[in-house]
Formats: sequence, C-alpha cells, structure tokens
Amino acid sequence: MKILVAGWFSYKKCNVTAGDLMAKDLVCEWIEGAGYPYDVALAPPLMGGVDWQLVNPDDYSHAVFVCGPFPYMNLTVDFLERFKKCRLIGIDLSMIEPVNIWNPFDVLIARDSSEQNHPDITFLSSQPKVPVVGIILVHPQQEYKEKCKHEIANQAIEDLIQSREMVAVRIDTGLDPNTSNLRTAAEIDSLIGRMDLVITTRLHGTVLALKNGVPVIAIDAISGGAKVLRQTKTIGWPIVFSVDRLSAQELDRAFDYCQTEAAKQEAKECRVRAAKAVEEVREEFISSLNSNSLSASRIWREESLDKSALASPSMAKVMLYRAIGLKKRTTKAIGNWILSL
Repeated sequence: MKILVAGWFSYKKCNVTAGDLMAKDLVCEWIEGAGYPYDVALAPPLMGGVDWQLVNPDDYSHAVFVCGPFPYMNLTVDFLERFKKCRLIGIDLSMIEPVNIWNPFDVLIARDSSEQNHPDITFLSSQPKVPVVGIILVHPQQEYKEKCKHEIANQAIEDLIQSREMVAVRIDTGLDPNTSNLRTAAEIDSLIGRMDLVITTRLHGTVLALKNGVPVIAIDAISGGAKVLRQTKTIGWPIVFSVDRLSAQELDRAFDYCQTEAAKQEAKECRVRAAKAVEEVREEFISSLNSNSLSASRIWREESLDKSALASPSMAKVMLYRAIGLKKRTTKAIGNWILSL
C-alpha cells in the first residue's frame, strides 16, 4: 500500500498558493501519523517530489487530491484517468460542478460542494512564524558628495535579507512621492510600529522604529559617519554600523539580537531616554521665543562655503521624481479600472 498526494502544487504554472502547500503538509502529516508510506507529486519550481505524469500508477493504492477548486477540465480529468485504478480521495476541495452530476472520487471530503461544506483544513496547520522586517532605505544623499556609500550599504542589507527567512516589508518614509503607497505620516508610523524589527539607512527610519519600541539595525551609509551615527550615539542605541565597517557576521548577530526580548526592552528604554531629552529641547525652543532680538551667534563665512551646493537640482533627479509619481498614478488608475470591470 502506498499513497500519492497531489494537488495544484503538482502542476506547472497553476498559481499554487501558500494555502495549497499548508494543506498538503497537513495531509502528509496525517498520512505519516497513520503509518502509511506516500509520495508527493510536485512540479517546478517546487522540488523534491515525483512527477505524477511519469510515475507508474500501479505503484499506488490511493491517490489523494488536496485543496483548491476542482473543476471538470482537462487537467483534472487527465489526473483522474491516469489513477483510475487507485482509490481516489478528494479532500479540502471546492467542487465546481454539482456533485450529483460529477463526483469522480471514491471518498470526497469537500471544503464546499452542492451537498457538503467543511472548514478549510489549514485551520489545523502549524507554521513557524518568521520575523516581519521593515526595510527603510535612504535615497542617495548628494549633499555628502564622495562620502556617499549607499550602494555598499544597500547590498549588505540585501545580502542579509537573502540569507535569512523573513518577511521583508519595503517602507518608504518619503511622501513626495511615496513608492510604497503610503499617504500620510500616520500611515508610515503605524506600519513601522507593527514590524518585529527594522533595518534602515535612514535617520527617521531609526527614530520611528525606536519611538515605537521596535529594535532597529541602523546603518550609516556615509563614509566616516554622519547623522545616523550621531543620532544613535545621542540617544544611546547600540545596534548601529558605519558603512566603512560593515560585516556580514556582525549584521547576522545583530539580526538575531534584535529578535530577542532584551532588544525590545532596550528599544523601549531608548525611547524613554530620548523622549525625556526632547522635553528639554522643547523648553529651550519655547525659551527662544521669549525674545525678538537678533543675536550675534549667526555664522556665515562665505569664503569657506561650497558654492556648488547652491546649484539647482539636476534634471535627472527631477525626471526621476516625476517618473516615480507617474508610475504611482498609473498603477492606481489601472487598479481603479480593473475594479470597475
């Protein structure tokens, strides 16, 4: 006795979903727990199974089709014909045709059909939770000129993303334009606050994460360090790297630490310290409003300033921002058009 487990994960380009795979894993767990041997039919890009079109049907006593819609069509009929000598079991299926017209299974435990309904079996599925990580990257900061090392910092972050299992959520804190369909500061702040941790090259990516008690891996993309390093030093947040001293091993250790309760507690303590210091900033600011006289503290040494900084933004930068804005408007228009169909 041997069982073949199949489903839409057994076909190429059939839009296999996470739910399909979770249902498949659960059925395999049940079969294994019952002590029966089995094979799983998988199609690329999924690996490790058998090809239901190449195996010998006589090797199997049962063929189980798991999860999803099961319409009367060539793909399903071909499977049924190939394994017609097996005991056919359908589980967690949505039967499209009325089952009094077409029910090709010896046993059908339908998710929904014209005669029966059951909860989707993935309610019993158990999946390990992976961290949800906000990725907040700063745009090239031309004001720092040759000190900019954004490509190095971004590549280090991308390497870290590829090396670990995580849900990487790209968050743009800019609003003019915004490339992640966020419209207000409140939306950006709310999304960051729901992350398990944040990896960022932005000052406000660092600040908004810690403000919400979210541990952050901060990277200063400016050679020699600039505002990100200064800010983290000021508020006492230790998980910060200079682009000049980036190490995959150190980033990996920081990623592990930022998932701990100790890191969450340290982030909350950092938030309290920073908020207390900002209270002092408020008092200093209010005090400065008590006088309307000019001071002698202004400094403007014209001969020491770089006049190129007064140049207008490059046309390339202007066109880039326009292109991003056009893409966003076009995507929204297409979405609205599809919804109207």
